[in-house]
Amino acid sequence: QVQLVESGGGAVQPGGSLRLSCAASGFTLNGYTIGWFRQAPGKEREAVLCISSGGTSTYYQDSVKGRFTISRDNAKNTVYLQMNSLKPEDTALYYCARACTVDFVWRFGSWGQGTQVTVSS
Repeated sequence: QVQLVESGGGAVQPGGSLRLSCAASGFTLNGYTIGWFRQAPGKEREAVLCISSGGTSTYYQDSVKGRFTISRDNAKNTVYLQMNSLKPEDTALYYCARACTVDFVWRFGSWGQGTQVTVSS
């Protein structure tokens, strides 16, 4: 079965860090653009960061610049989202997908279960 599985979420205090993983099964990540998305309570799902097959990162949220980075390890068939200096407003359910826009995933892709990130003191 072709799918992406998110993991690594949790509850942290403001200023803390988490590393989310997006592991592929049933296919090889190499050659695909992968995006991280999030949906906070009461808000629409939004793109956060995207990484091309060649490793180029694209930020979609100015609020995460300087704090979040995206990387890929093709040998492990996994894409990571490193989140530092976390803020309460980063609290959301985080998803990954083979796309960089929410609209594309809704139209042509699928969403996984996501991984919950909660930032609170």
